[in-house]
Amino acid sequence: MGKGMGGVLSRRKREEVPSAGATSAPAEPTAAAASAGAPAETATPAAPAASEPAAAPKAATEAGKTPASTAEPEPEPASSGATMSHDYTLKPHPTIPAPEGPVMICILDGFGENEYKDEFNAVHVANTPTIDALRQVPNRFRTIKAHGTAVGLPSDADMGNSEVGHNALGSGQVVDQGARLVDIALETGKMFEGNGWKLISEAFATNTVHFIGLLSDGGVHSRADQLVGCLRGAAARGAKRIRCHILTDGRDVPDGSSVKFVEDLEAELASLREKGCDARIASGGGRMKVTMDRYEADWSMVKRGWDAHVLGKAPRTFTDAKTAVVTLRGPEDAPVSDQYLDPFVIVDETGAPVGTVQDGDAVVLFNFRADRMVEISKAFEYPDFAVFDRERVPQGLRFVGMMQYDGDLKLPANFLVPPPEILHVSGEYLVKNGISTFACSETQKFGHVTFFWNGNRSGYLDAKMEQYLEIPSDKIEFNQAPDMKAREITAASREALLSGKYKVVRVNFANPDMVGHTGDLAATIRACETCDACVKELLQVVDSVNGRWLVTSDHGNADDMVQRDKKGKPLMGEDGKPLALTSHTLAPVPIFVGGKGLPEGVVFKQGDAEAGLANVAATTFNLLGYEAPEIYKPTLVEVKTA
Repeated sequence: MGKGMGGVLSRRKREEVPSAGATSAPAEPTAAAASAGAPAETATPAAPAASEPAAAPKAATEAGKTPASTAEPEPEPASSGATMSHDYTLKPHPTIPAPEGPVMICILDGFGENEYKDEFNAVHVANTPTIDALRQVPNRFRTIKAHGTAVGLPSDADMGNSEVGHNALGSGQVVDQGARLVDIALETGKMFEGNGWKLISEAFATNTVHFIGLLSDGGVHSRADQLVGCLRGAAARGAKRIRCHILTDGRDVPDGSSVKFVEDLEAELASLREKGCDARIASGGGRMKVTMDRYEADWSMVKRGWDAHVLGKAPRTFTDAKTAVVTLRGPEDAPVSDQYLDPFVIVDETGAPVGTVQDGDAVVLFNFRADRMVEISKAFEYPDFAVFDRERVPQGLRFVGMMQYDGDLKLPANFLVPPPEILHVSGEYLVKNGISTFACSETQKFGHVTFFWNGNRSGYLDAKMEQYLEIPSDKIEFNQAPDMKAREITAASREALLSGKYKVVRVNFANPDMVGHTGDLAATIRACETCDACVKELLQVVDSVNGRWLVTSDHGNADDMVQRDKKGKPLMGEDGKPLALTSHTLAPVPIFVGGKGLPEGVVFKQGDAEAGLANVAATTFNLLGYEAPEIYKPTLVEVKTA
């Protein structure tokens, strides 16, 4: 999916690779971005990265073409793979007229509504007069579910994330998502029957099978039990030599838990060795330092991963992974976060790396989530890759992803588990009914309001009806500048709202999530306050053009910044300081509706405690003056008469 989750930013043939220094000409709207200090190239629709050649925007579907059928549609499951003609006609709502101005959908990423309202809840502690006032408006504030089965994850113990959240927000449907799809493939054994598994099995007898990914049970990018399922499956089917290249988490799981994850994996590998399979950990590093860059924000992370995993080169070498992790974390009173551990390589008694990638080997990326696996996939798969010097490229490699990370780029070409197919997303209804859209965020969340919102489709659905604008994120730890690009996003969105060109404006503020992930409470409070001020400005603009708006979130994060015991009591470290929580939360998220152009009688329906993010799309169509598609989760609003 490349930067911005694929063809949204990587609009090129699979064989093409970014060449440094390429830029593209700006397109409208530009004034807001320029006035906010953003580089000119960020105003390009679906802008490619600075290192990518510009290309004409492409639609991922036959956008703009009205299906021949106008019959009443039968409800179709989101992942049915149906090829029948679908009626995209939107019917006028019987009691909610179309608005004079645009409808704005504002996503405060990582802004949950948590039951713990104490000093560790940045959303609660922050000075947020705008959001506080919205909470007081009768019948126009409620919460909705943003985790677990409400967004297609296996259980309600699974935290939501921005990818599945934006899938649900944009599609109006709940579909089985990455983790669940992998679980099913392992439970049924279908993983071991597919073409991807057949490919890597070619290396079992004479070569090494390498597994690269996040060693964690956070369930956002990967799960350790799924890695174990793959390891056991490979060993049972004849793999003679296995090497694991581990990336430590500390973001979706408690910081410091890396040691336990390594211990557990080492025990599993020891068990496989007892059964005759030479299985070991070969390299590793922290997820925010090694391999797992996303949106092409920092290719040096990927190079560090390539050097460690493939070449067996790193600044530090160790004879076992636990010693590596404990040493690189440093002293207990001032530990380095698991996220930021330096790359390391495991060596034998002679000092030689135990697990370099050689000709004919198999490589499996075992993360199911796509965004942070795209760049390393390109390095493995593209023969003319030129972003950095790979030094040595293994020939005859059997390379697969857990899933296909970009369907348009067909990247990787081979994978173990097919991705979900999300049909009839809200964007398709919009473009096929002549409803123009503007979507904007900064790099860290740009793919979410485009690629994920559109059901995992790269590029425009209809370039004539849509405008996508990316504001480049800072390449720093986000607690160092917690305002991130919120003000630039606000300026660009303000211009779009005032332009009269767009009937739908959707915007994502990344701050509560990305700053929340650093574990810095003070910075996260500042991030929430910045977003509150930006929301105020945008709501005022919507009112000035007699429009309507929805403000919500995609999952929790900033709403709880401390680890807690089972009773909810904050946990303290040996130094007496709170143990920071850097992961998402299980909290529901707020949703607010309003706008000067919204009829007074439009309010949230009472009840339906199970409503979730997927209910937002139908609600949006109502705000536009249309009935919602029948296949969508029900709307959250109703019209109350006096």
